[in-house]
Amino acid sequence: MSVSSRYLQLDVFASQAGGGNPLGVVIGAHAWSVGDMQRFAAWTHLVETTFVLAPTTPAASYLLRIFTPNHEIPFAGHPTIGSAHAVLETSFAKARDGELIQECGAGLLPIRVEGEGAQRRLFVQAPAARVLCEGVAGEPLLQTVLGEIELGRLPPAFIEGGRRWWVAEFADEAALRKWKPDHAAIGALARATDSLGLCVFARGVNNDYELVVRAFPAGVGIVEDPASGAANGLIAEWIALREPGSPLARGYRVSQGREVGRDASITIRIDANGAVWVGGQTHTIISGTADWPARA
Repeated sequence: MSVSSRYLQLDVFASQAGGGNPLGVVIGAHAWSVGDMQRFAAWTHLVETTFVLAPTTPAASYLLRIFTPNHEIPFAGHPTIGSAHAVLETSFAKARDGELIQECGAGLLPIRVEGEGAQRRLFVQAPAARVLCEGVAGEPLLQTVLGEIELGRLPPAFIEGGRRWWVAEFADEAALRKWKPDHAAIGALARATDSLGLCVFARGVNNDYELVVRAFPAGVGIVEDPASGAANGLIAEWIALREPGSPLARGYRVSQGREVGRDASITIRIDANGAVWVGGQTHTIISGTADWPARA
């Protein structure tokens, strides 16, 4: 016996196909057990695979379950943006007044829909974040990871908002791009603090973007992520909190992934009330059917 559903494989946060973060999306997964979902996510071996279901509340457009190869997670940025794209592409749900509402482990999240077809851009409102601690001195493992790196204007911080990340600003883009981190040390930091790992950023010197980001989610076994929606949302919250009067506190463009052969483009918008929206384009690369052996 097997379960069969519509399946899309996408490239998320990419201005051109091939530049972003891959995602697998199973549409209409009502016949899939949780075990089926987890085994399929392990088989795809993508950073995340999502499963779209009918919502459990009338306020939502759909219910989304998100799996890494190892376990289910409540929220992540690129799976949210990509799954919203898949929902629209397959007509599983329609936007109302330019908006979808995603039901997931992080609650009900609004997603703005701008444009159509290949030019469509989607923006998710990032879950509200809170700063758990800041500075290097309070966490020796973070000191080990950063070593002698010259840091930027903002102090490192440990932030929670849908996910938990350490974030640190480098003094300049060149240092960030050429940095060769100790991945074992980042893994130790992630395990000790029950976090995804470390996300580092620097202010850009290119007219195409204002911030450069690199993310190392060793907590889920990933060496470096090419495009990180949730992490970028937390960085934006941190900047808006500490630099409310700066141009970045109103939004900016992010370059991520070049160090791993990608070229992701992420747009950050920050409302007057401080809400952070993370968005970009998604491309459908594969569209077909997933036939997966079901287990009791």
